[in-house]
Order: sequence, then C-alpha cells, then structure tokens
Amino acid sequence: MNPLRSLILAAADNDVIRRTVATAPVSRDVVRRFVAGETVADAIEVTRQLVDSGLTVTLDHLGEDTTDADLADQTVRAYLELLDALYAEGLAAGAEVSVKLTAVGQLLDEQLALTNAARICAAAEQCGTTVTLDMEDHTTTDSTLRVLAELRRTWPSVGAVLQAYLHRTVGDCARLAGTGSRVRLCKGAYAEPAEVAYQDMHEVNLSYVRCVNTLLAGDGYPMFATHDPRLVPIVDARAEAHGRKPGGFEFQMLYGIRPEEQRRLAALGHTVRVYVPYGVQWYGYLMRRLAERPANTAFFLRALVSRS
Repeated sequence: MNPLRSLILAAADNDVIRRTVATAPVSRDVVRRFVAGETVADAIEVTRQLVDSGLTVTLDHLGEDTTDADLADQTVRAYLELLDALYAEGLAAGAEVSVKLTAVGQLLDEQLALTNAARICAAAEQCGTTVTLDMEDHTTTDSTLRVLAELRRTWPSVGAVLQAYLHRTVGDCARLAGTGSRVRLCKGAYAEPAEVAYQDMHEVNLSYVRCVNTLLAGDGYPMFATHDPRLVPIVDARAEAHGRKPGGFEFQMLYGIRPEEQRRLAALGHTVRVYVPYGVQWYGYLMRRLAERPANTAFFLRALVSRS
C-alpha cells in the first residue's frame, strides 16, 4: 500500500489530528471543496447547481459505524428530511441518495439495518427517486449484499456498490449483472488486508477493468465510479465495444474532484452522477477521499499553510 495512503488512513482514526483539522481556521473553506455543507439546505443548494449544469447527483448524509439505535433512527430521519426537500424543490428526478448500512444500525443488528433502509427506500419511491447502498469495509460485504437482496424484492431499483480492490468482486459483478440491476463499481477506499484485497494499484486497476467488462456484458445498468484519467477512456471504449450507448451506463465522480471532466463527459452525452456528501461528520469521509487519491493532500496542505 502507498505509504502516504497508509498514513492518511491512520490519521482518520486519530482523535488528536481530528481535533486539529476540525478547529483549523482554514478547514471549513477546504472541506467545502469536497463536502456540500452541514445542512439539508446546503445539500439542496449544491444539488441544484449541479443539476442545472447538466449533471445528476447522489447524496450521502455523512455518518457510519453507528452503535446506537437512536442515532441510527436519527440518520433515517435525516434522509427522510432530505428526500422531502428534493421532492419539494423539484430535484428528485435528478438526484438519488446513497446510504451506508452501518449508519442505520448494521453493526447492531442486520435486521435493524434492513428495516431502517426500507424506510428510506419507501420514502425515496414516494418522492420519485432511488437509493444506492454504499459498500464499506470487507467485513460488512456479505451482510450488505444480503440486505440488498431483501430490499430489491420490493424496490428492484436499489443500487449496489462493488469495490474492485477486493479479490471477490469479479464474481460479485457477474452475480449482480442481471436485468435492471444498478451497480456502482469503484476502486475502494478502506484499508484492507492482503488476504482479501489487492495491495498494488496496478492490480486494482486490472481488476477494475475486468469488472467493467463483466458488468457491460450483463443486462444491468453499470455505474462506473472513477476519476482515473486512464480508466475513463477505457470504460468508454469498452462500453462501445459492448454496444452500450450513452445512457446505457453512467460515470460517477466525487464532488470537488475533476469537475471539468464531469462537465466534459456530460457534454458528450454521458450521464454523469456526482457523489455529494453533506453533514457534520465530514472528517472520516475527507480522510478516505485523500487516501483514495493521495494527490488531493497537496491541495489540503497548501491551504493549511497559506491560510492558517
């Protein structure tokens, strides 16, 4: 693993560093590049800007690893508030929500997470939009896929997320590439052991391309989450080879990363969905984003030096 990536992931769990970053005068401005804000109003404002520019959106209310049932319920209520706001503002057609099951009780009880996720799915359906279940570290993969299968009995449009750095993922892609299945493919942003995940980025990229081909060969709707300037044209070329026209798949990118590329792809007729996080629990999210693409740390560090 990249030593810088390891260092960043370690910082994500360090309370001293967390407090230092959270209280630094520049932090709010820097975080705003990657996070819409802390409130539903902030999320709606950013969503409107992106939709008006021809992009689509998936919104993530930040938070995970909840071990308290009341906090899990609060997360559900936050999503219900968000969905109501999307509907009221006429944005539901261009924006869905992404949900981490550990934020709605998965670490407490899988059934609780299923029940809470179902509440969000029901609200999303009423508002005219969809839900995608985010994937987290490998210890939750099987549980997440079980919950996904149960949710799809009622809401077939619920999206899955698969992580190319896991050895198992090509097989999971094949199993989830059926008709109507929405699958987001990403590289993966958690620190995983060599027993379950590729450690070399070249191997991760090769796995990603294998997964791309598997999803495109199926009958589902693939959603390719990558900012990698080498992988984006590969995905485009493989989609063409599989007879997939724009609209038969989509690109996904994180808010604040490669916005010009997002607009370029949209101008070519591609569906481009921007992953927009919001909420007060932004620190862990930011650290994983920096670890996923360590070059982003240069921006953050320059801002700290120049504005502190």
